[in-house]
Amino acid sequence: MNLHRLLQARVANGKSVKVGLIGAGKFGSMVLAQAKHIEGYHVVAVADLDIPKARQAFDRVHWSEAQYSANSIADAHRDGSTWVTDDAAALFQDDQIEVIIEATGHPLAGVRHAMAAIDAGKHLVMVNVEADVLCGPYLAKRAAQQGVVYSMAYGDQPAAICELVDWVRCSGFELVAAGKGMNFAPHYRYSTPDTVWGFFGWSDEEVAAGDFNAKMYNSFTDGTKAAIEMAAVANATGLDCPDRGLDFHPAGLQDLAQVFKPKSDGGRLDKPGLVDIAASREPDGRVVLNNIQYGMFVTFRAPDQYARDCFKQYGLLTDDSGWYGSMWRPFHLIGLETSVSVLSAALRNEPTGCSNTYRADAVATAKGDFAAGDYLDGEGGYKVWANAIPATLSAQHNALPIGLAHHVKLKRAIRKDQIVTLDDVDIVDDLDLHQIRLAQRKMLSKT
Repeated sequence: MNLHRLLQARVANGKSVKVGLIGAGKFGSMVLAQAKHIEGYHVVAVADLDIPKARQAFDRVHWSEAQYSANSIADAHRDGSTWVTDDAAALFQDDQIEVIIEATGHPLAGVRHAMAAIDAGKHLVMVNVEADVLCGPYLAKRAAQQGVVYSMAYGDQPAAICELVDWVRCSGFELVAAGKGMNFAPHYRYSTPDTVWGFFGWSDEEVAAGDFNAKMYNSFTDGTKAAIEMAAVANATGLDCPDRGLDFHPAGLQDLAQVFKPKSDGGRLDKPGLVDIAASREPDGRVVLNNIQYGMFVTFRAPDQYARDCFKQYGLLTDDSGWYGSMWRPFHLIGLETSVSVLSAALRNEPTGCSNTYRADAVATAKGDFAAGDYLDGEGGYKVWANAIPATLSAQHNALPIGLAHHVKLKRAIRKDQIVTLDDVDIVDDLDLHQIRLAQRKMLSKT
């Protein structure tokens, strides 16, 4: 509740929080949209491989051309404007930039940018959940060693879930489950970029008229994005993924506490302490009443009869017994809120969610039967979906993480719904990432 006061104090001293942004896509555009409205919040430089597209992002969010026409990073510092470049390394090398926002969405580039930023002594806000679930625990440890903050991005669902989890624990309740809503039914699992628009109910004409990325939308549809985000939440909170992967239990607001409690108490969880998804569709496709498709939630148990009575007295939505309650946030605004993470890192030296443990993984799982010699096409593609499972099981399987499943060749055939292993594919590139993954495996949490 004090971030704005801290920012005002810095402004009163004639200083600003200086930020570097990597990636000017949708998320980056949303970051820029709000940055110009926050006094003392200076986006010094934006790095994107496509400079003309980055400039279009500024135009789209109503920046004047003069605001993003600095000829150098030195000019940007001097007159409070923004420099646009295709060289991310220039942001790391600048002595005055305090916080880097990594918003490329590319897992391999994200990890490498994070490493460079951390080693340069910059705080890192990792918008790129794909990179975080791939190597987040290793990056968080490295950041701590360097004395900088490694943080999830506020406004995205994982950070909002972490905030709810923190509220439960700081209030003295027993945390039972945490998760988010999602438009999902079981048959969505095998969606491809060719079929994805049918799940949104959009016509070919509507798709042609918009700026839509079929693989990105398919990642949301087939459950891959959910697996990535819930594995990241598990690593940040110490919760677990179900051994078989996320169950996607259909549940509306009125049902959260009833559904997301242990089976031993009439719920649907194998045990307390799990992450999962509140699906907004029944298995037959019907829309769930009062679903939380865009929201996040936690369920928790009263520690004693007095707290249980208070649940009832203050109108908390509970299960039938009254012992289990739920709390939720109905919406999240993605990059429009990410300044909270930036300011928290710069002014409080504190992350808004951080992958401190290695408890979960998002692993590549076959969408069909494929022969040796075929190439996998990664997140949101035709060949694999991601399953969120405990990291201990990922290690036992020697599983291929979804972030390393793009354009890799199969050495042997795989079958539908099989977890793809590192032994199934040719590893010829990205060896630095594989070395980081091996180092991260040594951090495996067995508790």
